[in-house]
Amino acid sequence: MLKCFVKLTGVLYSLGLFVACSNANNKPLSIDFSLDSTKIVLSHIDETGFLSLKNSKEADSALNELVVVLQTPSEQDSAIREEPVPGKMLLTDSNIVFIPLHPFVKGRDYLVITHLNIRFGGMEEIVKGKVSYRMKPQQKMLTR
Repeated sequence: MLKCFVKLTGVLYSLGLFVACSNANNKPLSIDFSLDSTKIVLSHIDETGFLSLKNSKEADSALNELVVVLQTPSEQDSAIREEPVPGKMLLTDSNIVFIPLHPFVKGRDYLVITHLNIRFGGMEEIVKGKVSYRMKPQQKMLTR
């Protein structure tokens, strides 16, 4: 009985160290306008996913599927339809930058939807039994 308890304690301790170490340096994905509000910058992207995008021959089409920017109606201007903002994606050294074809309009809302840095569930969700069977995209509303 004591042997079993010691083994179980050792396994739980090791699992706790693994979870603590794996989440220590993970920053959440950052989605914000650039300083001059002419671009949208996505930073703190998972390294392995970012490297696979950089090394992909079809990075442009993959980026267009991973990140979508929508112009959305707001309380000030409800006549606007929700529609995609045309533009291009650029991979920098550590960020993804969305450059719109036409400048962002001051006072308008823009919804950024991305599948970057998404996981089915972390250790906490697995232990609590809250793992989803599908991936939910991250969304952020930006107001120019």
